[in-house]
Amino acid sequence: MPRPLSISLTAEEKRSLEKVVRSPSAAVRDVQHAQIVLLAAEGLPNGEIAQRLGCNINTARLWRNRFHALRLEGLSDAKGRGRRPVYDADKEAEIIAATLTPPDNATHWSSRRLGKKLGVSKSTVHRVWKAYDLKPHREKTFKYSRDPLLVEKVVDIIGLYLNPPEGALVLSVDEKSQIQALERTQPILPLGPGRPAARTHDYKRNGTTTLYAALNLTRPEVIGRCSKRHRHQEFLGFMRMIDLQYPSGEIHLILDNYGTHKHPKVEKWFGRRPRYHRHFTPTSASWLNLVEVWFSILTRQRIRRGSFSSELTLQKAIHSYIRDWNEHPVPFKWVKTVTEVLRHYSIDKNGTEH
Repeated sequence: MPRPLSISLTAEEKRSLEKVVRSPSAAVRDVQHAQIVLLAAEGLPNGEIAQRLGCNINTARLWRNRFHALRLEGLSDAKGRGRRPVYDADKEAEIIAATLTPPDNATHWSSRRLGKKLGVSKSTVHRVWKAYDLKPHREKTFKYSRDPLLVEKVVDIIGLYLNPPEGALVLSVDEKSQIQALERTQPILPLGPGRPAARTHDYKRNGTTTLYAALNLTRPEVIGRCSKRHRHQEFLGFMRMIDLQYPSGEIHLILDNYGTHKHPKVEKWFGRRPRYHRHFTPTSASWLNLVEVWFSILTRQRIRRGSFSSELTLQKAIHSYIRDWNEHPVPFKWVKTVTEVLRHYSIDKNGTEH
């Protein structure tokens, strides 16, 4: 039997091999290859290496010889190795077609159920889904605006975002209604190493509040006010608050089409104040109002995971969050052009580009 090839390592090669052995994320085969070479460099014969590592002597001989010939590059599996796909393109097409057609008595397929129907394994179905980015278990909601002035309103509001009038304030205004003061039935368990924060699924309802907010897009700050009710009277009260906060200068307000924003008394109030200019979003297109993004941040960071013993406690928490936000403001910047928004909207609505 020929003597095993002698292996000597440079300092850099030894560091690389030891790094692979220590890595918790390295593949088992890569760790084994590195161990074989390190033991070979210590002068151990193939039989002893195989015994220590619990592998076949031929495996130890193979990777010893591969390293001797190709050094570190020889320790990786050659491209194209591994099991070949069992099913051809026709079977993939069959899986895709079946996936796009819901079963008769369910809303969507599972990989196991579809595999059983087509006579393939669930792993094969999952592989095809992954390759073609098919996710039957997921869905999203949508609603398209039927506003006949959609284009004009999009142009108007995005024009304000991208090119605000010089010297004027641009305020994105809306209300977040029915914010519930939910009190968890047990104390919230704090975050810990290896353990996420936890809260009980059951709770006690302690009232609701409505938050009126204005996101200042000219200089980063938020004005907010909580109210018990959600009527035009409360909206006018909030507008008076804005009027005191910004007593002079031209103000552009971005609003949705909620009835309180167009109440006759509200119209009368704005009629006496020509420095205000209202810009209404298209119907069913509140995504165009940037304050909605801020409401989402508020919900995630302060409300959803909180526990509030009363409506007043909830209001104090919201106002405290607004004060902190204004001390460390994050500016909002709109980056999409009118063309990009309308093009994306058309693709989503019709499935094809126009």
